[in-house]
Amino acid sequence: MVARVSAGARYPRGFTLVELLVALFITAILFAMGYGALTQALNNRKQVEEQAKRLSDLQQTFRVMEQDIELLQPRPVRDVLGNGYQYPFELHQNALNSVGTAGSAAAANGAAQLSQALISFTRGGWANPAGLPRSELQRVGYLIRDGKLIRQHLPVLDTTAATPVAERELIDQVEAIKFRFMDDTLSWSEIWPTPLIGAGGQQAQLRARPVAVEIMLKLKDFGELVRVVEVAG
Repeated sequence: MVARVSAGARYPRGFTLVELLVALFITAILFAMGYGALTQALNNRKQVEEQAKRLSDLQQTFRVMEQDIELLQPRPVRDVLGNGYQYPFELHQNALNSVGTAGSAAAANGAAQLSQALISFTRGGWANPAGLPRSELQRVGYLIRDGKLIRQHLPVLDTTAATPVAERELIDQVEAIKFRFMDDTLSWSEIWPTPLIGAGGQQAQLRARPVAVEIMLKLKDFGELVRVVEVAG
């Protein structure tokens, strides 16, 4: 038997081409909006992570410098030629005046690198977890090379020109660094040894160290940052 279809029956109908195009257009708009929001969120996260790392590097830089300066010891070291002694704390004015370009010539190995540092000094409290037969005192120097603040240290105090120097990069984008020094009269000076200490003769200079050191670090992104570090003892 053949079924008869009444004249009023309605067949299910599909989407028209126009309706499909409209649906695809709306879907594309929503996808573009979602993609843009996701991309912006990822970019924001990346920027936050970069800023957090930058801040962590800056905090670590000041932490390292503070620990070095706080533990400054009045121990002079023999110069590389063995003809005399270097002060426990030295400011190398020539290197400081040419901070923008100096340092690239310090690529040569040897203890003479510390003479190109901005400051060099003897610090105590050098950790020795391996129990090596060495002193707990350490000769440290800081210099700027290619916009980067570099910490240097020597494996021994009294060195020769062949003694290798260990380096550690602390932070980049450095534009300038300056120091001020407080002497026993609680007066600030931009030179060290101060004229008062210099008047006491070489023996006084060989044992002299600042009461406090002011560090002014200028970075491209953070601007000028100042930290005052008191020397222990």
